[in-house]
Amino acid sequence: MMDNNTPQPEATATDQPPEKESGLLDDVHLLWRELAELRHVSFRLFALEAQRAGMSLVTMVIAGLLIAILLSVVWLGLVAAAMLTLKYYDLVTDDIKLILLAVLINALMVLVLTVVIRSKSFYLRFPATIRSLQPRQEQFSDREHS
Repeated sequence: MMDNNTPQPEATATDQPPEKESGLLDDVHLLWRELAELRHVSFRLFALEAQRAGMSLVTMVIAGLLIAILLSVVWLGLVAAAMLTLKYYDLVTDDIKLILLAVLINALMVLVLTVVIRSKSFYLRFPATIRSLQPRQEQFSDREHS
């Protein structure tokens, strides 16, 4: 027989079964680990893009220096061609043709290096990092349809 006067433990609103409390803590720990991993991936992406941007910047500086040297050679070639033309007024010699050919080759190299600089400048804007920070378009299109 049971005595009705025996105090019974009262259930309070804050008491939860140990399984539910443990599951919630596990979920919080799992979420924390996922956030840490996401942060690590974002920093790794930033580091890789910073490395690529640095390499692009070095390539651009070297190409710019080569352009400066080649433009100097083009200028000197044009001056030499003008001097030879004045020296041999109304005479066309093979030397002038060779100098003008060297000037043309240097001018073409300037154009090639300019294209290299323009193509490498894209990576200085960290395109993948910017793309990763923007919301995905498919998420918005899914919400609109539901």
